[in-house]
Amino acid sequence: MKKALVCGAGGFIGGHLVKYLKTKGYWVRGVDLKYNEFHPVEKFADDFVIGDLRDPTVVSSIIDEDMDEIYQLAADMGGAGFVFTGENDADIMHNSALININVAYEAVNKKVKRVFYSSSACMYPEHNQLDPDNPNCVEDSAYPANPDSEYGWEKLFSERLFLSFMRNKGLEVRIARYHNIFGPYGTWEGGREKAPAAFCRKVAEAKQGSQIEVWGPGTQTRSFLYVDECVEATYRLMQSNFTGPVNIGSEEMIAINKFAEMAIDISGKDLSIYNIDGKDFEKKYGHKCPIGVNGRNSDNTLYKEKIGWCVSQPLIEGMRETYKWINQQVELKNEVK
Repeated sequence: MKKALVCGAGGFIGGHLVKYLKTKGYWVRGVDLKYNEFHPVEKFADDFVIGDLRDPTVVSSIIDEDMDEIYQLAADMGGAGFVFTGENDADIMHNSALININVAYEAVNKKVKRVFYSSSACMYPEHNQLDPDNPNCVEDSAYPANPDSEYGWEKLFSERLFLSFMRNKGLEVRIARYHNIFGPYGTWEGGREKAPAAFCRKVAEAKQGSQIEVWGPGTQTRSFLYVDECVEATYRLMQSNFTGPVNIGSEEMIAINKFAEMAIDISGKDLSIYNIDGKDFEKKYGHKCPIGVNGRNSDNTLYKEKIGWCVSQPLIEGMRETYKWINQQVELKNEVK
């Protein structure tokens, strides 16, 4: 039986990954600052540790010498309202970098067979994502480096960290650049939620005939990958002989306003969209509108070539499942009031 550690198991992707690895027959230990607030991952994991991975003594205590695989997903992160305002840059860089340094060091120390690191499409250069219709997110376009956020810079640094540990210390690594992973059992309110969850929540909360707020002009483009396909793609990469970095995402690009309209259509409500940007946004929220780059879309050519598999689920199918779950959360919250 293979033995795996999932760092960030109390989070969205990490929680789904724990459950997936159990279906593959793994013994799984999860670790996080908290339990997953939406489903009891600790009941699926064989062992679940509440611990701060910024503390090297904690990292040393949870990585065993007979560990086959480590999935390092733990990070200080959130959606645009958390990452792109600039107010959390120091914490993002400090906390995530410390976690990655500790995990890489201890994985070498304990002779762990293989480590997966979850990087992000946010590390791609801003200058390649100015055209919303033709963004360039091919893996070898990463340099010259120019991420549009400190979150992206930290992800790029940590890619290089793990690759340097592979070159100098013999640590076998696999690196994926995630593109906007979404689905149920994740953060859906409070400022750290990402666009799919935010739109589902806004639509679920909206009264018939009203409007929902969409940040920015709505012409900016993105692609979104459903979490079930993300964890399968992650597992397939981990079992392969390819180091990466490689994109894990969908190639189904959509404009943000169209994406919001999709959530509205799924709900069956009669709602309109109000785009807020510029001075109106600053007046309401006290900072510039955090919309990120103009365009971003996964290019899966390299993954298909090296792994021989590709994601296939249409965006709307994942959004139906996500809206259903978030609508239930909104209804439960309203019942408590």
